[in-house]
Amino acid sequence: MTVALLTQAQAESLQGVEVVPSNFFNPILDKNGQWIISLEEVEQCSIEWVKNLPHITYEPVEVTLPF
Repeated sequence: MTVALLTQAQAESLQGVEVVPSNFFNPILDKNGQWIISLEEVEQCSIEWVKNLPHITYEPVEVTLPF
């Protein structure tokens, strides 16, 4: 899956900002510690710099269950 790459400052500036009514940006960290948002968030927003973010392949955080 392809996602948009953010800097930490960009992620902090978008956290909780409304993309469209009742939908909010939700930057998350991938397994490499990189801040990302979905391409759906990018496509739905009207913020120009967000539309110009670089795209990378998403690498999810690996979770090991304790049992």
